[in-house]
Amino acid sequence: MKLATPRWWYSRDRRVMPMTRGLLTPLSWIWAGVTARKIARATPVDAGAPLICVGNLTVGGAGKTPVVRELARRLGGHVLTRGYGGREAGPLQVDPVRHTAADVGDEPLMLARDLPVWVSRDRPAGAKAAALAGARVIVMDDGHQNPSLKKTLSLVVVDGETRNGEWPFGDGRVFPAGPMREPLAAGLARADASVLLLPADLKAPDPELLATLSAKPVLIARLAPEGPPPAGPLVGFAGIGKPWKFERALQAAGADLADFAPFPDHFAYDAAALKLLDERAEQFRASLVTTEKDWARLPPDWRAKVASWPVRAVFEDEAALDRLLAGI
Repeated sequence: MKLATPRWWYSRDRRVMPMTRGLLTPLSWIWAGVTARKIARATPVDAGAPLICVGNLTVGGAGKTPVVRELARRLGGHVLTRGYGGREAGPLQVDPVRHTAADVGDEPLMLARDLPVWVSRDRPAGAKAAALAGARVIVMDDGHQNPSLKKTLSLVVVDGETRNGEWPFGDGRVFPAGPMREPLAAGLARADASVLLLPADLKAPDPELLATLSAKPVLIARLAPEGPPPAGPLVGFAGIGKPWKFERALQAAGADLADFAPFPDHFAYDAAALKLLDERAEQFRASLVTTEKDWARLPPDWRAKVASWPVRAVFEDEAALDRLLAGI
């Protein structure tokens, strides 16, 4: 059973869930120690082509996938991913006609509609397969904490939304006591730059957050909808790292949102969940809307009943991005 992302992870107020934080802190020390040793002892191998790693410092919800898609489109690159949630170990190239989310994972299936995407739990094997297939550039989705491949460029995506007392790194504790995959300083030290991803309706980034990241170059990008949300009353739902962000985005875009149902990240929509969504849509006489990633996980007969509301990452300073990518 998947658990939803705890919202208290993203509070810097240590008075929030103090007992839970305290009980989980020893486990976070173990997690951080194992990650640090794995990175220190690894001997990265050549990917066979220039490799850009788009990772993050937290456990999900930062917005890596739109950044991966934007960079791969810009460079004409192939995407390499572990294929989280899929049964295929790879290496294999995703075929959106033949494969399902249960085979290769939701994000690879979504990206494969307009990009060459490779799934491989063995990252070096996947990189080699992509290079042999003609990839001139490989954009690796996730893997900042995976030291198996040499990285030509390492970017970390940071959620720039700090409203309602939320902070992307919480109080800095490592999983499971907080959202961090590793201590902030260690993760930033290995990055070449960070991508601060803002929602479309946020006018400016948080100055404190910018200062926190300022030891390395910071690129600012926005999650921009590719079109307006569907018209009429809507029941929204999302099974992503931070489902409440999709709810906020719909509201900010002026959607007539009658209700919203959050699910855990990578949630597999079963009969019970689909029945619940059907009943809510009927109750509010509304249409259903979800993210691209969730739409990829729906059964085929449900996709005609649910609207997908896609977003893309738009970089504010494209010249700065081009300078960073010039070596690639």
